[in-house]
Amino acid sequence: METRKGQIVRIVVAAVLLAAAMIVEHNTNLATWQLLLIYLIPYLTVGLDTLKEAVEGLLEGEVFDEDFLMAVATLGALTIGFLPGADNAFPEAVAVMLFFSVGELFEDYAEDRSRTAISHLVDYKAETATVLRGEERTTVPAEEVRVGDLVEVRVGEKLPVDGHLVKGATSLNTAALTGESLPREAQEGDEVLAGCINLTAPILLQASRPSEQSAIARIINMVENAAERKSRSESFVTRFARYYTPTVVGLAVLLAVVPPLISGAFASAFPVWLYRALMFLVVSCPCALVISVPLTYFAGLGNASRRGILIKGSCFIDSLSRLHTVVFDKTGTLTQGEFEVVAVHPEQCDESHLLHLAAHVEHYSTHPVAVALQNAYSTLHHHCIVENVQELAGRGMTADVDGLHVAIGGERLMQELGVQWKPCHKTGTTVHVCVDGSYAGHITLADRVKESAKSTIEQLRALGVKHTVMLTGDQEEVAAEVAAEVGVDEYHAALLPSDKLAHVERLMGVMPQRSKLAFVGDGINDAPVIARADVGIAMGAMGSDAAIEVADVVLMDDRPSGVAEAVQVARRATAIAWQNVVGAIGVKLAVMVLGACGLATMWMAVVADVGVTVVAVLNAMRLLRK
Repeated sequence: METRKGQIVRIVVAAVLLAAAMIVEHNTNLATWQLLLIYLIPYLTVGLDTLKEAVEGLLEGEVFDEDFLMAVATLGALTIGFLPGADNAFPEAVAVMLFFSVGELFEDYAEDRSRTAISHLVDYKAETATVLRGEERTTVPAEEVRVGDLVEVRVGEKLPVDGHLVKGATSLNTAALTGESLPREAQEGDEVLAGCINLTAPILLQASRPSEQSAIARIINMVENAAERKSRSESFVTRFARYYTPTVVGLAVLLAVVPPLISGAFASAFPVWLYRALMFLVVSCPCALVISVPLTYFAGLGNASRRGILIKGSCFIDSLSRLHTVVFDKTGTLTQGEFEVVAVHPEQCDESHLLHLAAHVEHYSTHPVAVALQNAYSTLHHHCIVENVQELAGRGMTADVDGLHVAIGGERLMQELGVQWKPCHKTGTTVHVCVDGSYAGHITLADRVKESAKSTIEQLRALGVKHTVMLTGDQEEVAAEVAAEVGVDEYHAALLPSDKLAHVERLMGVMPQRSKLAFVGDGINDAPVIARADVGIAMGAMGSDAAIEVADVVLMDDRPSGVAEAVQVARRATAIAWQNVVGAIGVKLAVMVLGACGLATMWMAVVADVGVTVVAVLNAMRLLRK
């Protein structure tokens, strides 16, 4: 395939040869056939590939495309000078090919830009890995790393596979996966993902997936296949060109033949009307639509990917631009998906001591509540003596902490111990603490709402989304508080996956025609609803593999605001696509009418065809800016 540099050289050489040919024609009295030979040099220099494409199209049965139109129009212009009483149109024929090649150059450049914008993640895939097998340290291709292998990653290297950190602590550049510039801290036991860059210290990880199943590999696969799923607008343009091209070729033939026949002086009138028919063909070429509309959507995919939003096909850009209803899961989508301490209410001591006791009782537990208590007490250490730790299934835990017998748990445990507990006014999971038989207070934990959740709902309303809904498996009081905080229009709580699916189908049934519904979730239980929605959106950083696989859009940084950004990009892409469609058709129709009436020149036809294409491509390229 010819490089862009080769394209530019060929165009420049053809332009110089065209100028030289025009000078020769102006300063000599060469015969028409001699001039044709001179003009054929720049014509073939710039147009040989187009002629080959036209011939290949004929052989493959794909006759009516832009290459065929360019070939017919320019070859006709080269022969028109041999008709009685007609001036030659050699310069125009070469110019049509020259500007058509310029248009293709712009197209290739824009496609390369947008393809780079989409697939920049490929650069984050490590080619090799340093594997420790026994006492041996071996560098192998990343594809040969097996699950369970110990992989050493030095500072500055990319992680070759997904795994768990077994030795060392470091900061990771996760921009390849999340688009975030801030590094993520990783400690022993943390899950780490391929494509991240190790920033501060050597680490040892144990591979949990083979390279081809890593997070970055799945993302690359999504990206590379994104353009294969066609949008409705693209399909419209393809169908339009399929019927439009033979129609204009037929009209051009009629324009060349019928008026001369009607005039009664066919021989003298035919060259004039043939010239007009050729202009009609040049200006009618649909390349502005065939090139710019798919390119607009491709650029939209690239724009979104740079924001950490992977849209799996341009068909979903159309759907995103027509969203009427957006339905959100709660946990992990609108909220952080992790327990945090939101209130500490002591009865016999200060807040710090109450947290101290609870965190030490739960020190050896990996339960989410225990982890939240451990995280809340930042100075947890082993100076305290913790003995007789006992887990009471479904009720809580007890332990002796520095000689104090501490019991922590729910209301059921307090009742069993005969302790008078107090309720908390905060919504969430409340852990009561009893010390030596006396009530010491309670600690409330809850899943915090994400910072951008409320602003996302507001942005969606500003973008024209009419209805926002939250569906959750949590209890009514928790759901009500989160729904009120973020400002959704409707919510439903205590739902099973089948209940969520039923609600989504109900909402889809009452929407206006041609409107679309999006569902945003992150868990395995959300996968059926994500697959059923017009647009399924998954949280990519914390979301389950099942949700990500069935989703149409993946938000790599888990920010709810990515939904609003995706809608903005989609609406901008759709608007630019229609600008190109309306503008191209409008200009072409005007010049086609002028050409049929004899009021346009071949140069006007060239501008109307190639010029409109270049303008449309440049308009589409605006989407490549973030």
